[in-house]
Amino acid sequence: MNLKNLTLFSGLLGFVVVALGAWTRLADAGLGCPDWPGCYGFATIPVNPEDIEIANTRYPETPYEVAKAIPEVVHRYFAATLGLFIVGIFLAVNKKQENTKNLRTLSGFLVFWVILQGVFGYLTVSLKLWPQVVTIHLLSGFVTTLIIWIIYFKAKDLGNSDVGHWGFNIKIKRLISIGIVLVGLQIFLGAWTSTNYASLSCFDFPLCQGQILPPANFSEGFNFSQNVGPNYLGGLLDHESRVAIHLTHRLGALVVTVFLIYLIWSLYLEGLKRVPTVLAGVLVFQIGLGISNVIFGLPLLIAVAHNLGGLLLITCLSVLRFRD
Repeated sequence: MNLKNLTLFSGLLGFVVVALGAWTRLADAGLGCPDWPGCYGFATIPVNPEDIEIANTRYPETPYEVAKAIPEVVHRYFAATLGLFIVGIFLAVNKKQENTKNLRTLSGFLVFWVILQGVFGYLTVSLKLWPQVVTIHLLSGFVTTLIIWIIYFKAKDLGNSDVGHWGFNIKIKRLISIGIVLVGLQIFLGAWTSTNYASLSCFDFPLCQGQILPPANFSEGFNFSQNVGPNYLGGLLDHESRVAIHLTHRLGALVVTVFLIYLIWSLYLEGLKRVPTVLAGVLVFQIGLGISNVIFGLPLLIAVAHNLGGLLLITCLSVLRFRD
């Protein structure tokens, strides 16, 4: 498999891994296996009564639930597979001398990053869903995937001077960079909302509990040094703290939307058609998913799709900025 096909497959697999991670988190299956890398001491999930009894004996404080163990194990195996493909990307990049230094650096960093991602996967379980760690683990998965896609487009452009060069001026590049930062912050807020179980703290839209600004505890909602106790499953913050997190995520969405509309319009003024149209489509899709999460009470498939929408948006912006 050549580098272009390898990175294309790995990039698609990255989206799958992020989706499985979101599914695991949203199904409250983050502790479906209380140990790592095994599951109740098994390489896969216990299935027969004898193994289930052994599992419950090993971890009596975390009774075995097959419905929660399945998404956790599936996510782990897909993530491990992606890690192997990333090693393959590194080897493929360094095998050929004609690959650029930039490609070699990116592939080397990607290997380091996926190892770090595995460490945070372990900490997610060992620290029992501490929200700071779970949030970093989620964000790291986004970074892993977008780097793979940048490598894919750089590999695709090798030896072809007619593609991959939009010729953006300094202003547009600066706007795209700002867009990446804003979307990245919004993804963090979304992750913080999810890991603190604040997604349904406002059950109506566009108001929150029938008010523009209901009682909210912002200092506690964003207290990153909080003492969260031995187990964070289900969340430990009070209602007003969760409302603060949810409201901030909504405000962030408004800021990002306004800025991206300006960026899309600026791209149109540069004479581009396809790029801003794709960005506009992804933005509208993501906004619709976010609103649907609130209106329909966080359906699992829509919530997972909302995660993927954020990943798609920041990946598009990153490719626009760093492909050349």
